[in-house]
Amino acid sequence: MTDPNAAPTADFIEATRSSYDAIAPAYSAEHPDGLGEGPVESALLTAFAELVRTAAAGEAQVADIGSGPGYVTARLNALGLQAFGIDISPHMVALAREAHPQLRFQVGSMTSLDVPDATLGGVIALYSTIHIPDVGLPGVLAEFHRVLRPGGYVLLAFQASEGEHIHMTERYGQDISLDYYFRTPAEIATYLTEAGLGLYAQARVEPQGQQKWGRAFALAHKAAASE
Repeated sequence: MTDPNAAPTADFIEATRSSYDAIAPAYSAEHPDGLGEGPVESALLTAFAELVRTAAAGEAQVADIGSGPGYVTARLNALGLQAFGIDISPHMVALAREAHPQLRFQVGSMTSLDVPDATLGGVIALYSTIHIPDVGLPGVLAEFHRVLRPGGYVLLAFQASEGEHIHMTERYGQDISLDYYFRTPAEIATYLTEAGLGLYAQARVEPQGQQKWGRAFALAHKAAASE
């Protein structure tokens, strides 16, 4: 029997990649701009951009991890950042490039980023770390810490629930194998701290309408060289 909290393996990563490849067209059509109905997300993106610009004292690159259709990457660039997208799904990356041809998108996994050490002013992962099992999350956050410049920021968004694991085998009429791991803000704060990232701010939005889970956000930073 498969352990739902096993560390990410090649099979796990491939299942996530193939699942998003299968649903990419339908997902992108439904979410051409998933922040359109998220005023809190929009406000946090603005705050994140200001913090990154201030810490970098000028231009700084930002990686949008799990960039999907690319709308967050586009928002970040509109806010004055040099943002590029990384997604595990080649189909998602192709659709993002088509929708935003002026921006850079690349295929990659957050478990092993093809980014040099200490080169980014910011890392953002909105609703993408939810696919990483608990024992794999420290390694992912260690990767975020590695690629950040001293003083850089990371912003996470995730569904807020305690210890809930969902395995989906169908979505948008497609056969998939996709895992979702939901965590509390306190749990995420602990993971960030253990990865050497200092918690800066947290926010939570309670379930609205038919939503089952609330949404939570964690903003953290890598210590500046002088700290």
